[in-house]
Amino acid sequence: MIAEAFAEAGVEGFVHAREIGVDGPEAGHGADEQVVLASVFKIPVAVAYAAEVAAGRLDETARTRVTPRYRIGGIGTAGCRDDVEMSWRDLALFMMTMSDNAATDVIFHRVGQAAVDAVVAGLPRTRILGCCEDLFASVVADLGTDDVEEALTDPALVPKLSIVDPERTTSSTPREITTLLDAIWTDRAAAPEACERVRAIMAQQIWPHRLSSGFPADVLVAAKTGTLPSVRNEAGVVTYPDGRSYAVAVFTRSQSLDLRNPAADAVIGRAGRLAVDQLRRTS
Repeated sequence: MIAEAFAEAGVEGFVHAREIGVDGPEAGHGADEQVVLASVFKIPVAVAYAAEVAAGRLDETARTRVTPRYRIGGIGTAGCRDDVEMSWRDLALFMMTMSDNAATDVIFHRVGQAAVDAVVAGLPRTRILGCCEDLFASVVADLGTDDVEEALTDPALVPKLSIVDPERTTSSTPREITTLLDAIWTDRAAAPEACERVRAIMAQQIWPHRLSSGFPADVLVAAKTGTLPSVRNEAGVVTYPDGRSYAVAVFTRSQSLDLRNPAADAVIGRAGRLAVDQLRRTS
């Protein structure tokens, strides 16, 4: 049924689901395929940030400035016309809840690549190649020009870009992402205080149109989206009223470069729900 759902939406899809804290049945489709993470990579960045705070190496209430270096357009501080001064914890909130790329890069540069790599050290097929700034730089390098806006809507050019090739960009597998989520929800990804901070932030995500769309209102969703030309993803944890929680990671690729693709968005929720329903029937 999952394969049929992806086909009906006109996308190539990959999904994996597991119950949190349970060594039992899993459900998925293409769960071990290498996939482009897009902004799902912000989950390990958030863990690295929270670990720094928990260790006392970063005062989350201290303020820092988002300067023109990070003003790349888009959501949150990335789209502000003037410098923004915020606390580290509010930058982390913007990074995860609305996928603010500028906030992400400021945090990434503060914690460092090594700290992010340490979060995914036990996930052999997960690689984080820098932050948003580095992803955009790869587009410029691929195209040989700074004028990339039009290129990102060109169906002849986008498939050639490294940012949509899991072998050349930040990538992982659905199974490894649910493994990371399970570690966060069972306090193994970092100190318990750090894991709790990440869970609390992810529970405040503002986008309801992907993973959340597949579940009723009494199911709590804590998740992170990811979007690039032709790529729509979401990974998170859904918690049912009976207290059971499930890590779900859904990744899609499409021939369409439309900024709005309701079918592709909705199938993320549908595929996630189908995978969780399968687990709930078998356990």
